[in-house]
Amino acid sequence: MEEFSSKEKEIVFSRTIKAGKRIYYVDVKRNRKDEFYLAITESKKVVSGDSFENPNVTFEKHKVFLYREDFEKFKQAFQEAVDYIEEAQGKAEPRPVQDDTDIHIDVEF
Repeated sequence: MEEFSSKEKEIVFSRTIKAGKRIYYVDVKRNRKDEFYLAITESKKVVSGDSFENPNVTFEKHKVFLYREDFEKFKQAFQEAVDYIEEAQGKAEPRPVQDDTDIHIDVEF
């Protein structure tokens, strides 16, 4: 199996969106051909166990990779879906800013 260089996982641009128990990472990464692609990761905090003092905290992660040749189709479909929801139910109120001092995340890219 071919080993990936450190450049393979290089994040060249990143934004984080905190939304309740979820955190979204929007990252631009570089592939082996030196081309950029978009990686969107949803990380959801899951607390389990019955001990209040020592809960078991894990993070479920889901990733979507988007490549340049699909950007326009994705943007159009995304905007149409947002417009549909806003026409049917109105615009959502923004979430209040959360104090993130209790969020501890170990993320590997």
